[in-house]
Amino acid sequence: MQRHIERAVFLFLSISAGLLALQVDAVAQSAGFTRQIAVHGNAAPQNLAQGSDAIQNPEFAPAFGPDAKAAAPSNAAKTRNPRVNRHMSTFAGDIGENEGDHEKSASNPRLLMSFQGLNHRDQRLANGGNQFSLEPPDQGLCAGNGRIVEVLNDVFRVYDTSGNPLTGVVDLNTFYGYPAMFDRTTGLEGPFITDPSCLFDAATQRFFLVVLTLDVDPPTGNFLGTNHLDLAVSNSPDPTGSWSVYSLPVQDDGTSGTPNHHCYTDVDSTGHGIGSGPCLGDYPHIGADAYGIYLTTNEYDFIGFTFHGAQVYGISKAALAAKSPNVTVVQFDTASSAPGHKPGFTIWPAQASQNQFDLQDGGTQFALSSTATDEAQCNSGVVCTGTHTSRKILLWTLTHTGSLGTSAPKLSLSNEAIPVARYAIPPPSNQKSGDFPLGQCINDTTFVTPFGPGCWQLFFDTEPAHDEVVSTLDSNDSRMQQVWYANGALWSALDTALTVKGKPQAGIEYFAVNPRSGELRLQGRIGVAGNNLAYPAIAMTDSGRGVMAFTVVGNDHFPSAGYAGMTKDSGAGAVHIAAEGVGTQDGFSGYKAFGDPPRPRWGDYGSALVDGNTTWIASEYIGQSCTLEQYLTGSIGSCGGTRTSLANWSTRISNVQP
Repeated sequence: MQRHIERAVFLFLSISAGLLALQVDAVAQSAGFTRQIAVHGNAAPQNLAQGSDAIQNPEFAPAFGPDAKAAAPSNAAKTRNPRVNRHMSTFAGDIGENEGDHEKSASNPRLLMSFQGLNHRDQRLANGGNQFSLEPPDQGLCAGNGRIVEVLNDVFRVYDTSGNPLTGVVDLNTFYGYPAMFDRTTGLEGPFITDPSCLFDAATQRFFLVVLTLDVDPPTGNFLGTNHLDLAVSNSPDPTGSWSVYSLPVQDDGTSGTPNHHCYTDVDSTGHGIGSGPCLGDYPHIGADAYGIYLTTNEYDFIGFTFHGAQVYGISKAALAAKSPNVTVVQFDTASSAPGHKPGFTIWPAQASQNQFDLQDGGTQFALSSTATDEAQCNSGVVCTGTHTSRKILLWTLTHTGSLGTSAPKLSLSNEAIPVARYAIPPPSNQKSGDFPLGQCINDTTFVTPFGPGCWQLFFDTEPAHDEVVSTLDSNDSRMQQVWYANGALWSALDTALTVKGKPQAGIEYFAVNPRSGELRLQGRIGVAGNNLAYPAIAMTDSGRGVMAFTVVGNDHFPSAGYAGMTKDSGAGAVHIAAEGVGTQDGFSGYKAFGDPPRPRWGDYGSALVDGNTTWIASEYIGQSCTLEQYLTGSIGSCGGTRTSLANWSTRISNVQP
């Protein structure tokens, strides 16, 4: 049953007038770096058995895991952590009191159905349990031809539009033709796959699924430095069938056909980069126009400490759909190309409803990015210090995309700065109090285990401090989130700090931009008193109505899957709950014993899309709860088969009629 929050919802609208001025920085590379990539292999979903509920050693990839019994063996080779889903910025203050009238919106969305998506138990036990425990569930969702694909972290599943699974839980290592993430028989590691994103393109009737893959040394798990975007393309409109896979190297050190961006391996005493090594193509996302598929990444030093700049890749979607053995890729490096000679950061390429493409200038693809983060204020890719607040966003325009289908593409990339109301890095999101059995297990000193008294003995060789508490959740860093193109407008949103009834909290700021005129058609903020909204994703229909998905969490709500209706004239309406959370987030990344200071992760992005006249949305939430006593009964940590010992995140997929 759909629930409607009756508490105050604060909305600020600023419709076009007064915010139309543009500051244009002529950037544009007349031609990007061009190369060809070949079909890397074939893929197909395989239904493999689930693994054991038991706590197994190791539970984390040695190069990523904390110094814990459930992590790397004591003799594991050491390597510096390349760390994916990076961010430099932290909360540095809130913005002014946010008040307004949420009844201005004419949106009245209807929740048609909602069903349980993938969860941590699915992720960890996939492929016979030859997986590591991972947080958070980076969320990808795509739908078309009566099929829904949910992909997150390193697993995916296909459903019909009634929510019935059409495949088992498919681990991405097996799907992409790699060895298991971790073979628990041989002890060998396979490549580390992360940051999935997908779309269904109605014009070609194909599904496109991209991930970042980091190569490792199988015996040690040490990262090799090589990393690539693996792009799978379904060979038919049916995602349960076969796919073709293309591999695009993104280490950008001059190897494997990449340009050399001279990423650093260290910094000197003055903070300047030294050495030269591979780059990391972090946080990839996908978009499409009439002619191309577009991938973007945030490029950091692989094992260094600096941000280089966002990368934009264009590929002919017709060539991909035709299974061409070789396809041309055009790459743009945005280092020092944005206004003020700053690098682009999290440039999110637009997705669109069927045939909602811009055909001017030989075909045009649009993207948006924000400028409040440290990365967006880097000086020569080394000194990155921002104010953590901004009054502008960036519009990116890629023209002549029709030339992607030729032997010599002639694309051009430019950007414009668009003034907006102020936004800022949000504070962490507090959680409603409740049972947190993993944290309580770490605090326990009496439960009898084979290793001695204390539940903590199940995870650690060295006794931790017994002072864990319910964690706050990461509310993101004001990077731009999903971008949707419909009826000549770009829609997007980002996480921002708000002050609601005198208290700082995480909220959402959203935008509608006319990319042809640079006009800011609509802008607004949305928040709920005493609670936080995080990780928004917007999708708009041809009729000018749509839905924004997000997580709701705070004093009154365990982490819940929320949404608000959108209209092209009045913006966001009241906040609704698609699925109420039933417990606290209780994952390893939120506890000091697994890494101090903890980085309590929450899904780094959500998803929303248009499928015909309806929308599908997916957000992270908590769908289970149990006490410490229940956690320690039966298979330890499984709470009756509802979670794992180390995490309890889950996702919710909902169909909403705008």
